[in-house]
Amino acid sequence: MNTSPTPSSFDGMPLDPVAAVTHADPYPFYAELRAGPPLAWNEALHLWVASRAEVIESLLLAHGALRVRPAAEPVPRAIAGSAAGEVFGHLVRMNDGAAHQAHRPALQRALAGLDLGAVRTAALRVAHGVPAQPVSDALFSMPVRAVAHLLGFDDEALPQVDRWMRDFVACLSPLSTAQQLQGASAAAGELMTRFEALAAGAAPRDGTLLAAVLAESAASPPLARALLANLVGLLSQTCDATAGLLGNSLIAVMREPSLQQAAQTQGGLQAIVEETARHDPSVHNTRRFVAESVTMAGTPLAAGDAVLLVLAAANRDPALNPEPERFNLVRPRRRMLGFGHGMHACPGQALACTLAAAGLEAVLYRTPDLAAMQERGWHYRPSVAARIPVFH
Repeated sequence: MNTSPTPSSFDGMPLDPVAAVTHADPYPFYAELRAGPPLAWNEALHLWVASRAEVIESLLLAHGALRVRPAAEPVPRAIAGSAAGEVFGHLVRMNDGAAHQAHRPALQRALAGLDLGAVRTAALRVAHGVPAQPVSDALFSMPVRAVAHLLGFDDEALPQVDRWMRDFVACLSPLSTAQQLQGASAAAGELMTRFEALAAGAAPRDGTLLAAVLAESAASPPLARALLANLVGLLSQTCDATAGLLGNSLIAVMREPSLQQAAQTQGGLQAIVEETARHDPSVHNTRRFVAESVTMAGTPLAAGDAVLLVLAAANRDPALNPEPERFNLVRPRRRMLGFGHGMHACPGQALACTLAAAGLEAVLYRTPDLAAMQERGWHYRPSVAARIPVFH
C-alpha cells in the first residue's frame, strides 16, 4: 500500500514516540526505533521505549513486575474522588491481579458468545440511523450506538448514551481540560444510573449482551458498583479505539484504489478492517509501570520506571509479520499487538472488527466520491496514544 504523505501531511520526522501517534506518517520513525536498543531511554518523556515485537510481548506477559497503572496512582489524580474516577478505578483493563480477574472472565465469556453475523446486521442498521455528517462524528457514534443497542438500550436512548459516552471518554486522556473532566464525571454518573436501571429490567434470556454478562457473572440486581463500571467500560472501549479503526480503514480504502473492489463484499470489508488493525492501528502505544526492580531485554528497570510499548511499531516488525509494510488482505497468519497480549488481551477484538466493518460499509455507501474526500484531506485528533482521523 502507498504510505506516502496524504494531503494533510507535514514534513519532518516526529519528535518522539508520543508525537508520532498523530504524525501523518510515523512508520519510518518507528522503523528507526526498532533498529535501536531493545529498550531505549527517552529523556524528554522520562520513560523507557520498547518497539520490537519480541520485547513488547515479553513486557506484556510480565504480570508481576509491570502493571497497567502506577502503584502510587491507581486512578489519575485529576479524576480521583469523582464519579469518573470511580468508574476508572473499577475497570478491568485498568487493574491487575484480583481486581482484574473479578469480572474479566464473565465479560470475556459473554463477548465470546456473541453471534457476530447478528451483530453485523444490527450494527449496520444502527449505523444507517446515525447522521452522515460530519463523518468524523459518525466514526464515534456508529460503534458506540451499536454496542449500546447490543446491551439493551432502545433506539430512542441511543443518541443520549452516545453523548454521555463521548463526554465520559475525556477522563481517559491526560490532555483533557478541567471542563471536559467535569463533563466526564457527570456523564459517568448518568451512565452508572442508566445501567443500573437497565440491569434491573433485563430478562435472563432476552438475548442482549447485558443479559449474557449478568448470566455469566451470576449477578442479579442490584449490581455491584464494580460490575456497573465495567458495563460502562464496554462502551468506553468501543468509543475511541473503534472510531480510529473505522477511520483508518476508510483512509486505507481511499489511498489504495484496489481495495475499493474488495470493499464491495462483506468478507472484503472485514479483511480491510483486520489488516488496518495491523498496518495502521487505532491504538499506537500503551504504558506499563514497574512495580519491582526487574531486568527486561537485558536492561535493568527500577521500581517506579515507566515503559512505553509502541504497539504500532511492533505490528510492522518483520519478526512478527513478513512483508510488514505491505497492506495484504490475504495475509496467511496476521499477527498484531494493538489488542494487547496475554492477560490484558482485549476480549472484544472480534466485536470491534465487526463493528468497524459495518461502519465502513455504511460510510462508503454514503460517500460516493472518495477522491474528493481524499483531496480535502484529514488530520489526527490530539492524543498521546490513539490515532483517530478528523476528515476535512
